[in-house]
Amino acid sequence: MTSDKRRLQPRKQPRQVRAELTRQRILTAAAHVFAEHGYAAGTTNRIAERARISIGSLYQYYPNKDAILVELLARHLDAGMAALARREEKGLPDSLEEIVRLYVRTAIENHLDDPQLLRVMIEQTPRSQALLEKVSRYEQERVADMRELFERHPEVRVGDIETAARLVVSTVELGVHRLIAAPDSIDIPRFENELVAMLTRYLTAAPAEHPPAEHPPAEHPPAATRRVPE
Repeated sequence: MTSDKRRLQPRKQPRQVRAELTRQRILTAAAHVFAEHGYAAGTTNRIAERARISIGSLYQYYPNKDAILVELLARHLDAGMAALARREEKGLPDSLEEIVRLYVRTAIENHLDDPQLLRVMIEQTPRSQALLEKVSRYEQERVADMRELFERHPEVRVGDIETAARLVVSTVELGVHRLIAAPDSIDIPRFENELVAMLTRYLTAAPAEHPPAEHPPAEHPPAATRRVPE
């Protein structure tokens, strides 16, 4: 294991309830500290003080605040997947617009708890290999689910299902992340309605007919002037 990989991983995997509770206290405290003070001022000393443990105890679990922030983001991703799975288990609506609204609302609700912490996670979290792989798996699963839904839903009229699935997933994730975490607040119901309307119109519009590209006639150099014999 490389030193960089060790730097971004927890040191201790709790095997007892007490140890797991201590880790939860560290993560909860870190979330509050990062949200209140920002990442630069969110030191491990402040986190330990907020968690009411010694700094030595904190370092038994995490080597630094980078590793804590990586785990916070990983848990944020897991929470988003779990929330979506719970919604899907209850069954999807028949209307495509309401299905899109379900996905959009679930994404929004998963990001509303603490916009300040969300901003820190987006801007400051080191991208470890394990985290990048988790993000990639998350996106692939979402795109696969969307592709399957679009293939069988009668209201979907886009011509390229694969591209549409990737566009919808990326638009929801990036749009929600950027606007919920933005320093200036946004009207959440209006944001939800506008995003749902935009995506529904895109998915239900007839595919655009692209005429074959017109190529200008090839230009030929002028023929060489021949001298007419006198």
